[in-house]
Order: sequence, then C-alpha cells, then structure tokens
Amino acid sequence: MIKQVQFSENQVAPQQIPELNLDVGPHEIQLAENSGTLEPVTASELETSQQLANTHRSVVESVGAIPNELYERLGLTMPRWLLWILTVVVGIVLSGLLVSTLALWTPLWSNLDRTDEELGFAGKDEQKMPLPGELWSKISQYQLSRPMNILIMGIEPVRGSIDGSAESFAGKSDSMLLVRLNPSDKSMRVLSIPRDTMIAIPEKGLTKVSDANAQGGPVLAARVVSRTLNNAPIDRYIRISTSGFRELVDQLGGVEVFVPKSMEYQDSSSRQSINLVSGWQTLNGEQAAQFARFREPGQGDLPRVQRQQALVAALLQRLNSPTVLPRLPQLTRIMRKYFDTNLKIEEMMALVNFSSNLEQDNFQMTMLPGTFSRFSQDPNSYWLNMTGQQSLLNNYVGVDVPGLKQDSRPVSNLKIAIQNASNQPQLTEKVIAYLKQKGFKNIYTVPDWPDTQRQTQIILRKGNRQPGIELQKIIGLGQLEVAASGDLESDLTIRIGKDWK
Repeated sequence: MIKQVQFSENQVAPQQIPELNLDVGPHEIQLAENSGTLEPVTASELETSQQLANTHRSVVESVGAIPNELYERLGLTMPRWLLWILTVVVGIVLSGLLVSTLALWTPLWSNLDRTDEELGFAGKDEQKMPLPGELWSKISQYQLSRPMNILIMGIEPVRGSIDGSAESFAGKSDSMLLVRLNPSDKSMRVLSIPRDTMIAIPEKGLTKVSDANAQGGPVLAARVVSRTLNNAPIDRYIRISTSGFRELVDQLGGVEVFVPKSMEYQDSSSRQSINLVSGWQTLNGEQAAQFARFREPGQGDLPRVQRQQALVAALLQRLNSPTVLPRLPQLTRIMRKYFDTNLKIEEMMALVNFSSNLEQDNFQMTMLPGTFSRFSQDPNSYWLNMTGQQSLLNNYVGVDVPGLKQDSRPVSNLKIAIQNASNQPQLTEKVIAYLKQKGFKNIYTVPDWPDTQRQTQIILRKGNRQPGIELQKIIGLGQLEVAASGDLESDLTIRIGKDWK
C-alpha cells in the first residue's frame, strides 16, 4: 500500500520526459572512477551533460506545474502562498481525524482475544495491554474498600434476539438477587426476590417485579427494588441471559447440586422439555438452566427460589476451586458477550478476590419475606411482609427503618420444622420429645429429606443466624446454614442426621 501511494504521487506523463542516452561502456566508468588526473572534456561529453541537465529541469518543471495548473483551473484568487498554508493545515487535520477514528475503532481490551502464539510474534519492546491471565495473577491486589450492593437479574429468553445483543437483555427477569458484600465483617449475603413480588412502577401502577426490566431496563429495575427496600443503595447491576448462564456453567465444568425430586415437563409449543431425576448430579449448562427455571404448578415461585439458591451456592463453590483459576480469562470473554453489567474490570477482580477468601459461615442467603394474598386476582402474586425484619434489612441491604422492630422472640417460641434425613425413622419422635422437654411448643414434622446426611443441619430461613446459635447450644450439635432451603412455613428447620444420639 505504501509503495502504491508513493508511485501515484511521483508519477509523471511519459511525453514530458525525453529519452535518455545512457549507453556508457564499463571501461569508461572504471576510468572515470579510478583516474587521479583531470582529462579534457570532449564536445560529445559536453553535449551529453547538457542533455542531462535539460532533462532534470524538465522533470522539476513538470512536477512543480501541477499545483499551478490546479490553482488556475479552480480559478482561485487567493495568493499562492496562502493556498500552500491551507493545504498543509488541512492535511494535518485530516491525519488527526484518521488517527482518532482508528483509536475509536480499536477496542480497549484488544489483547484479550490474542493467543499466546500471536503474542510471540510481537516485538519485545511492544507496548501491550495486560492480558486476562496477567490481570488475574495479580488479583490479590484488588480489595473492596466499602460495602457494595449488586442487583443480579437472570433474563428470560427473548424470541428473535441474537445472543449478547441489547435485545436479548430486554425481557422479563426470571430471577432476581440482591447481593451485598461487606468487607468490614467479610460477609456475602444474598437476598432472593421472588419474581411475583408486587411492586409499584411510576405511571404504571402495581405490577410484578419481573416486569421492571422489560419496561425500563436495569435502571428502572434497580429503582423499584431500592424503593421497595426503603431506598436501599444499589451500586451495580448484572444482567445474565439464559445463554450466558449455560455458557458459564459449561465453562466451569458443570455444577454439582442435589435434585430433591424428579422433574419432568414437556411443552410442545415452545419445544422445551425438562427431565431430571432425583439425587446428586453434576448438571451441565442446559440442565442447570432447566433446574433453575422449572416451576411446579400450584406452588408459586418460592420452591424455584430455593433451587436457585442451591445453584448459587454450587456456583460459588465451583468458582473457588483451584481448577477454575486457569479458566478465568475464558470466563472474562463469556461475561463480555453474555453479561450486561456496569462493573469495571478492576471491580470484577475485587469481587472474585473477595469471594475466593470467603469463609463458609460468612456466606448467607435468605428470601424476601412475604405472603400470597388469598384476595388477589392472581393467586401467585407475592406481597411483602416486613414485620420484625429490621435485622434482615440491616444485614442484607444496609438500611435501617425507624420504628421497624427486630424479631426478639426466644428460640423456643419459633416455628420449627423437623425433617428426618438420617434414614432412621425412630429419630423423628426422639427429637420431638427432646425439644418438648426443653420447652419448645411450636414444632411440626415434614416429609423426610431424600438425601441421607451424617450431620444434623439447622437451616435458618429468615436470614438471622442468632436463633440457630441458641438452638445449637440447647441440642449440643447441628451445622448452621442460613438459606431459604428449609421448609417454607417454618422459622427454622432441623434436618436430622445420623449424628443424633
């Protein structure tokens, strides 16, 4: 390309250049170069020199005549020196515009997609942007300096949209999580918001929270969630398409979860089918999406929220695996394509660093408290009930509500579900008798848990860890788990293991 430009600039018409006589014998050239004395110039040599001089003048005059001819043909009245100055200025401006355009076209992280072989061809002195591997190798340098609230939304598939396009994120939110990371106590708390939660959208009236993203994108979704939770701060958002979730799980090598009961569903209209058997399984991306989105008829969205929390815990455990660290650059590429977020790359690294050093006891999950209205036209509509939930708002979203009291009931007055997971039926009555002897009155049993466990679990569904600590002291055993996985009617669930004597 450079040669072509130079040729077009220096090209002159053939008729302007006379034919040159350059037939000089090699012996004469050697004499001219090696002779140390002055030789008299002959008439023929003088004539040849004059022809060469005339030729050079002809070339110079023909090249210099080009701007003069343009000047005359354009009929310009300005001085020629001013034309030359304007030409130079315009050339500089056009060059600057060209450089700026190329800079805008070049992505900020252009080196992300370059392979090691491609980088090997680059010069040693080349100034390169850091690769993901280089960034993640220094991940320990990035720290959270203050609490951060992140709204995470799983977006329903939008028909006709291309994966990763803006249209693919314009659907309803199939799942919604508000994640709070607090560096002061090194905790991560996840608040699941059921998609049928009733909220108010300005000029739209009452609707379900899942409609907010479809009607106003992440800004409106964050605004209505913040207002619903007493103006809770929401610092960042992440929207994940269904394709992005599948790609993420596949890139992690699958996630291991317990499927409590078989799931079978066939929809001929949308060609969707779900077929998962009960038990522990390592789900691939497609199966994990089915597990998260499966909705049992007549039970609303709450059982699905429980499964989504089980997936969140499994994903976090997989992300903390040492085998995943080399895959972080690939995960970055997936996020760029299938995730829509306003997180900066440095913030992403700080989040990964924070979660990788998170202790299990400091990872807690709960569900936004509420009830189904019997008087509502839609039986699945979920209405908030924040009575006695001051500690939940404080710990999970970072707000204090004046006048909202904390649930201060003693653990013996709480509603406790007993679930046998020991494969020893006689233990159920034994546990109930023991608790009644200790003054517990509000106790009831639920169907046995199909996964046999060696250790007893105390599952705190309301997000408050303190009642579990008190119950643990009373019965002398039990592994605490703050999650919505217990019985939905209970304050806490005792899942009996083989360690109960």
